[in-house]
Amino acid sequence: MGVIYMDQIEKLLLEEKQKIDSMKVPVELEDRLCRALYNAPKISKRRKLSWVLVAAVCMVFMVGYQYDVLAYYGKKLFGFDDIISGTLKDLNNAGIGQTIDKKITLLDGTTLTIDGIMTDENQVIMYYTLNNPSGLRDDVEIFSPFNITGFLTKSHYVGGTSITNDDRTKIKGVDTFESVSPFAKKLTLNYRQNLQNGQWIEESISFPYRPHKAMQSTIKQRIKETIVVDQGEITFNNITATPMSTVIAGKMDVKNFDRSDLGLHGIELIANGSLVELIGSGIQSTPVGSKFEINYDGLPEQLDSLLIIMKEFVGYSELKEKVQLNIHQEDTFMLGNQELWVKNVTAKDDHFEITIVTNEDVMLDGVSIEAKDRSTPLKTTINQHYHEMEDGGVLKERTLIFETAVAPEYLLIEGMHYTKQYDYVIEIPVE
Repeated sequence: MGVIYMDQIEKLLLEEKQKIDSMKVPVELEDRLCRALYNAPKISKRRKLSWVLVAAVCMVFMVGYQYDVLAYYGKKLFGFDDIISGTLKDLNNAGIGQTIDKKITLLDGTTLTIDGIMTDENQVIMYYTLNNPSGLRDDVEIFSPFNITGFLTKSHYVGGTSITNDDRTKIKGVDTFESVSPFAKKLTLNYRQNLQNGQWIEESISFPYRPHKAMQSTIKQRIKETIVVDQGEITFNNITATPMSTVIAGKMDVKNFDRSDLGLHGIELIANGSLVELIGSGIQSTPVGSKFEINYDGLPEQLDSLLIIMKEFVGYSELKEKVQLNIHQEDTFMLGNQELWVKNVTAKDDHFEITIVTNEDVMLDGVSIEAKDRSTPLKTTINQHYHEMEDGGVLKERTLIFETAVAPEYLLIEGMHYTKQYDYVIEIPVE
């Protein structure tokens, strides 16, 4: 099921509540919330999205409980159309969610209003307004939420976005938190206020929570498929689709995962032959590897086929390359299937600088220089810049620093991290 349309709401809300099998944690939603903000003025994003996994307490009591996946009817929350889009906008237009309308005055006289919330099995979306006729401060964040608490609930802040009016007297914002317990009847938003002296004070605001009329997940299926990559393996455990999103969860033990900016964004979800939009991803490190979740948009209502394609992922090539250097001349070399451009070699008072250019996804490993049978390891890398090419490609330029006064003869490279094509396909059975 994908976007929820007006004529589907009544039918969906009358369906039998879905029994909970497990509690999930949310993943990043900033991309969805920011799509409408690209061309809007005076936009502020409070911080990058991140998430923290919290152990499920008393999980055994969840068996057989009718979990309320989506909160009850409220009314449309006005003033948020420039922030939300897609499924969230459709649900708000349909009046889905809980109206809160709880107000409190902050220390500087600003009125904070919790307009409403929207919840599902994976997350809480909170709509709020900051209003100050005298003008809102633009040097600090007067309002900074960090979690929502309640019975069996400690839902961490995930991320948020906001838009400010022209005279800077009002801010409309949307924040995302982890999911809350279906047993909670009252929720408390905990936040910090920034004082004039740069210190913070913690405050809270509570409001009732009475979830009912649940919308059930459309898919909950185990995958258990493991893919071996160059420096480890990644396992896809399960897929869960709700009216708001589709989440793929798994674990991985990949030694060089953090050596690439690609992350999990090279993993695609294909429904009925079409790409499902990637919303974001989250990762939690553990002693035995990392757990991950990848969040996509909702699935089509009529689902005929579903594929997971690991199109790209971080790779590694062992090179053992020995590149001859020429202080007075630029040179280009091939490292496996990647090109290395040595732009210049410069002598300083107590060190040598070598400026190189590669594709943006390439990171060299085990770099050193050799001169007169003496090897000097790389000390640091500075001045990293990106250059966009006419064909759409991006080159990465940076300068390597080596602490030696002896002119280098060779550049030694043990290996290379880069974005590798895998094109591994996992077919998800569709009933």
